[in-house]
Order: sequence, then structure tokens, then C-alpha cells
Amino acid sequence: MRSNLYRLGRYAARRPWVVIGAWLVVAALVIAASGAFGKKLEDSFGAPGVDSQAATDLLSAAGADQAGLTAQVVVTPRDSTSTLNSPDLRTALTRIQSAAASLPHVLRAGDPVISPDGRVGLIRLQYPVLEKLEPSDLEQLKTLAAVDSPLRIELGGDLFYAFEQGQAGLGEAVGLIAAVVILLLAFGSIIAMGLPIGMAVFGLALAVSSLSLVTYLIDLPSWAPVLGSMIGLGVGIDYALIIVTRHREYLSRGMSVAESVGSAVATAGQAVLFAGGTVVIAILGLVVAGVPFVTAGGIAVSLIVLTMVLASITLLPAFLGLAGHWINRIRVRRVRPSPGSGWQRWAGHVSKHAAAYAVSATVLLLALAAPVLALRVGTPDDGALPVQRTERRAYDLVAAGFGAGSNGPLVVAVDISRDPGVVQPLFDAVRADQGIASVAPPAVNTAAGVATLIAVPTTGPQDDATMTTVKRLRAEVFPSVLRNSPAKAHVGGQTATLADVGARVNDRLPWFIGAVILLSVVLLTVVFRSVVVPLKAALMNLLSIGASFGVIVMIFQWGWAADLIGLDSTIPILPFIPMFMFAVVFGLSMDYEVFLLTRIREEYVRTQDNTASTIHGITTTGRVITSAALIMITVFVSFSLADDPTAKMFGLGLATAVLVDATVVRLILVPALMKLLGDANWWTPAWLNHRSPWTKARHADPGTAVELAGEPGSDMSLQR
Repeated sequence: MRSNLYRLGRYAARRPWVVIGAWLVVAALVIAASGAFGKKLEDSFGAPGVDSQAATDLLSAAGADQAGLTAQVVVTPRDSTSTLNSPDLRTALTRIQSAAASLPHVLRAGDPVISPDGRVGLIRLQYPVLEKLEPSDLEQLKTLAAVDSPLRIELGGDLFYAFEQGQAGLGEAVGLIAAVVILLLAFGSIIAMGLPIGMAVFGLALAVSSLSLVTYLIDLPSWAPVLGSMIGLGVGIDYALIIVTRHREYLSRGMSVAESVGSAVATAGQAVLFAGGTVVIAILGLVVAGVPFVTAGGIAVSLIVLTMVLASITLLPAFLGLAGHWINRIRVRRVRPSPGSGWQRWAGHVSKHAAAYAVSATVLLLALAAPVLALRVGTPDDGALPVQRTERRAYDLVAAGFGAGSNGPLVVAVDISRDPGVVQPLFDAVRADQGIASVAPPAVNTAAGVATLIAVPTTGPQDDATMTTVKRLRAEVFPSVLRNSPAKAHVGGQTATLADVGARVNDRLPWFIGAVILLSVVLLTVVFRSVVVPLKAALMNLLSIGASFGVIVMIFQWGWAADLIGLDSTIPILPFIPMFMFAVVFGLSMDYEVFLLTRIREEYVRTQDNTASTIHGITTTGRVITSAALIMITVFVSFSLADDPTAKMFGLGLATAVLVDATVVRLILVPALMKLLGDANWWTPAWLNHRSPWTKARHADPGTAVELAGEPGSDMSLQR
């Protein structure tokens, strides 16, 4: 692999315009095709086989309006002393209802419902299913808020959940600015700083543009580009940073530009391939979840990461070849191509006190991870949004006027094709349940054999009590009424759907974690020809992931420092976030593991001195890993500036994981455990070690050993 990568890198450096031209042609074709033929990205939050999906399927098959999305128009008098019972305000409310009913794709605008105190009016709008809607429908709905009226108008509902997506622009801009500053400090050269930035932005633009074409193969969720941009920007700059650092080291040894680029791609590029492969494997492991939109989101993110890997080993070498020796010019500060002695002193210090540092770091990580035991999966509702958002203001008005449960009604779909007489008994039983505040009169479609009940819980969408009510309806209320009937009843609606998805994810999470760890361990075993190193890496990554989950619980569930990130209230963790975060964090954690251990292994093959090799690995990668981690952390933290609590969870969780992994794990636990385990780190069963390239290097002639250890001295040594 290294010789092939060397030839690829050297070719790109010698013929940069050929490679750059090829990328430009591909980018032009993809962007043009995306603009002309790309399909929109759609959100579908169901999961096959769950009860809420059965409700949606039943209503859809019957052509019932309730199968589609809803929106809420909430009004209140601008005058704090008036009520909606006055004739003038009633007339204004009627005009608003008529305007709402005339909006495109609105199937029905219900009659206004007035709260008992007369201060809040609610109009429910019924839309068709998501596949028949466009983001423009949400924009049309928003025009109602600009209507000249004595009533203040606020908006909310499913339509916002489907189409009101967080914008990545601010996060990307802040992340890029931080990356520029950090790379300038790391490289001290404007050109050396600009190459990773340019490659990452180009690759990200190409990958994100391609997503609308990928939808011809699989439906992708509309939030995939935002999450993909967050991860793609971070890994793209990180991978480029690793390769550029190696290239500058080889240039400082007197290599020609083409030879240096080829050698950097052969060594650091191989680490990028394995690191990127680990990220892709971890994210693709989301298929185990059995939730289509989670799997689709993972595929989209994996595609972006894969594009960044390919750009790192082809486009970046072309940029490096084009820059030539100018990469070290236009300096803003002088930085030696090799790291200073500070990292060496630190690594030596940790090795001398390995046991103390290993115990202390482990205790710290366990303490940070302890809150995971209190993790509560649920559905954050619009009450978690900032008050600047109309959905939040609508939520508060509805909760104050009608009760919190009105923000998350349950849709009960009943198959009455073989027993129409069950509608009234079922209606009475649902209305009598302790967790139900009210039930609208049944909507019966005799021809289709379907009845629909809209039940309003006594508690809000994110409350545990609401989930308990849903479970009780399914396990107790429905069976008691339908025991001797062929009719079937199902609970649907957004609240029930997200609860079902959460239950599915929780059931599959252990299998998912096991699958990702197994695949990653196998990959690292192949890379390093060691059983101990991969197992140790997996355990340490689990600790860093647990710490990030613990911080998420402390901030979002317990409210610690919530004000600092603009969170107005505590909220549960969205069901699919733990699984998605685990995939991303585990992959990114393995990135730094591969980068560090590759250097340690190279030195160990050359010297057979485990302690010296560990110190060498920390010394040569400390500055690079720290710079890469700072870039990643800044990118992730910048995404927490979004209004969406989900984006905040992802951003802070990923930033915490990278911070812990690049400091406590890589700079303390790794050198401490490597020292304590000694040569046992590299133990391998004979059957696995038989064909190891590292073993071949140990017994080969010095030139070949140097080549396999990643320190090529000439074109000839690598070609051999």
C-alpha cells in the first residue's frame, strides 16, 4: 500500500494541474447535475415495525388527512386587557383562519378554539404527507405572521420540525476562522496554512453538493448536510494537517518536492486512510439501528468523510507540488518543522510516573462518565427553543391556554373494517384514561374502514408521563376494549413516533456498540499487528465517549452552565443522538489513535525500545494532534451557537469528546499504559504475525526496513 500511495503522491506533485483539473471537472459536473437534477432531502422520522408507523400506514392507506403534517396558528390579543370574545377580535380571528385555509397545500383549517380565559386562540392546519410538501410551504405559512391584525400571531407544529433546519453557515465560518489562526500558529506560514483550508473547503463543497444526487439511491434527511459539514470540515483540515506536517519534515531533510510529497502520502497518507476508514466503518455501523433516517444520515456523513480522505491523498499532494518550496515562505512566525523538546519532556515525565497518571486519568474519566447513569432519552419539544423563535412563543401560549399536552396530541388510528362498532367504546376508554386531558370527536371513514381519534395528553411532549400514557394505551386500554374484536388500534403522531424511534434505538444500541468496536478492533489489528493495542484503544475510546455523554447529561438534563449556550430549560436527550454520537466520536477518537500509534510503531520496529518509541511518538505528534484537536473542538463548539438544541447537543458532545481524547487519553493514558504494558503492547499470535509487514521490516535489509517504518530515504527505497 505504501509504495502505491508513494507513487500516487509523487504523480500528483509532479503533474499538479492534471490532478487539480480532474477534481475541477468532477466538481463542475456534480454541482451542475445537482442544480439541474438533484432531488430534495426529506425527513421521515418513522421506523418500520413500530406501532406509530402502523398508525401512519393505516391512515395513509385510507387517504386520511391525519396521516400528513400539521401546523398551528396561535393568536393572542396585542392588548393585554382584551379577550378573543370581543366582536372585533373574533372578526380578526376569522380573517386569519381564511388566510390560513387559502395557503398552498393546506387541506383543512380547523375552526378556532378559544382558551377558557379567552386570551389564546388556536387554529390547527392539516397538510398532506411529507412527500407532497416543499420547504416553500413553511415559508408561505410564515407570511401569516406579517398579516396586519390586532392579534399577535405565532406559528408552530410539525411543518417547522420537518423544514426549519439549522444553518451551518455561522458554524462553518467560525470554524474556518479558528482553523486559520491555529494553522498559522502551528505552521508559521501563510501558504502552509492555506493549503489544508483550501482542500477542506473544496472537498466539502463537492461532497455536500453530491447529496442531492445520492437521494436517487436512498432518501437522505435534510439535516445531513449540517451534520456532515460539521464533521467533514473538521476531519478534512485534520487529515491535511497531518500530511502537510510530514511533507515539511521531509523537505527539511533535503528531499525534493516530489519525493517529499510522495513520502508524506506514503506514511501520513496511510494513517489518514486507516483513520478515515475507521470513521466510515463506525458511522456506517448505524445500519444496525434499524431506523431508516438514522442509517441514511450515516451514509451521507460517511460519503463526506470519504471525499475528504480522497482529497487528502490526491488533491492536497497536487497543491503541495504546485506550492513547491514556497510552502515554507511568507512566514508570520518561525516554526521548526520538527516539534520542540517540550512534548519529549512531558512524555518522559508521564512514563516515569506511569502508574499514578494511569490511575488519575482513569478516575477522572470515570467521574465525567458517571452522569451517563442518569441519561434520559426523550423528545425535546419547542419549549426548549429560545424565546426569539416563533415556535417557542406559540408553544408557551398553547401551554398557558390549553395545557402542555396540546403541543403534542396523540393520533389514534383504528382499523374498523371488520368491526365498526368499537369506535364509541374506544373513544370512551381513551377519554377516561388518567393521562388524557381531552379527545376530539372521532373522525370515521366508513368506506376506508378507518377511524381517527385525536387525544390530548395531560402532560407535554417531552415529559416521561406522556411516554407512560402512550405505553398504557397500547398495553392496557386498547386490549381491554378490543379483546374480543378483530379491530386494531395504533397510537401515532410526532410524539409517539419519536418515542418509538427512541425505544428502537435503545434496543439496538448494545448490538451497535458491539459491532462498531469489533470492526474497529479488527481494523487496528490489521494495521498494527497487535491484539493488545486495539483492545486498549477501544477501552480508552469508550471512556472518552462516556465522558462526553456525561457532560451532555450535566448540561442538558441537569442544567449546569446551560445559560452559557443559550439553553432556556433542561431537556431530555433526543433518542437517536447517543447512537449517532457514539459512531462519530468513536471514529474520531480512533483517528488520533492511528496517528499516534503509527509513529510509535514505526519507531518500535526500528529500535525495539517500547518506552523510547512511545516518547518519540508523543514528541513527533504532540503538536500536530493538539493543533488538529483545537481545530476540531472549535468547529464543533461553533455549531453549538445554533438555536436548535439538537445541534447544540451534537456540537458540545463532539467537542468534549475530542478535548478529552486529545488531552487526557492521548497525552496521559496512552503513554502511561504503553509504559506499564511494555513489550506486551505488541504481542501477536503467531498465526496473525506470520504475514505482518512489520515483521518483514524487522528481518529485512536496512533500506527496506526504513521504507516500511515510514522513513523513506530516496525514490529507490520506496520503489523497492
